[in-house]
Amino acid sequence: MTEVSTSGINPGVAEYPHRQIADTLRARIRRGDWAAGERLPSIPAMATMFGVAKQTIQRTVDQLRVEGLLITKPGSGTYVRGTRRRLNRLARGRYGAHRGYHADLAARYRQQLVSVGREAAPAEVTDAFGVPDGTILVVRRYLVRTLDTTVSQVTVEVGASWFLPSDVDGSGIERAEAFGRPLYQEVEEVTGRRYATATDVLSARLPTRDESELLAMRPDTPVLHLLHIAYDDKHRPIEVAQSTWPGPMTTLTEDYQIPAPRPEPDDDPGLVLG
Repeated sequence: MTEVSTSGINPGVAEYPHRQIADTLRARIRRGDWAAGERLPSIPAMATMFGVAKQTIQRTVDQLRVEGLLITKPGSGTYVRGTRRRLNRLARGRYGAHRGYHADLAARYRQQLVSVGREAAPAEVTDAFGVPDGTILVVRRYLVRTLDTTVSQVTVEVGASWFLPSDVDGSGIERAEAFGRPLYQEVEEVTGRRYATATDVLSARLPTRDESELLAMRPDTPVLHLLHIAYDDKHRPIEVAQSTWPGPMTTLTEDYQIPAPRPEPDDDPGLVLG
């Protein structure tokens, strides 16, 4: 077990003790003193180490859980959850030149299909399709988990893909089976329509009860939620997908080209010289 140093905890400064302790633990985790999946000392043990009340350590743990650094397993203890998951615009990447899965992502994450069926779609999905609230649509729900087996696989994404029944009725999209290629390629073959453009709407909100349980996070910790709407060449929605990630441990990164400035014209047609 890694020994915790109490250096840097100063009760005479304005910063609350639990925040000072959180700074110390955060720094130790960042430099690798505790690896992902490693259990921290118990709350009473850390209270003794830092010379503070157990309630102070509990506040520290609560803060670091909200930040996504720690995860508490009832009856087992508090563990390091790991580093942030960096998402490099996954939807845009899969539509790129290779039009397929990325090997580096497949090596780190595994998608698990959890259900396929017909349900009343939420308002943001029906709005995207332009159908009345509560319309029954086809939905494929999935989880994305890390392949880290130091303690257990961690769920890092809760997702769902929605389709109009008239587009996929009776096809493999309605069956609980995985495909050996990205879902959108299967949809293109089934519908005969090609994904041409897409719109992503990213927002932050509090998780639903199911999301907080699946992502092993506190219900007062925000999530990042992405609504992805894919259109054909006539701007008709083909698929509306939802992805939800733990906000504090997820960063979205987008790399893109910046156009070069256009050369200025030699003569200004608006200027008349007399």
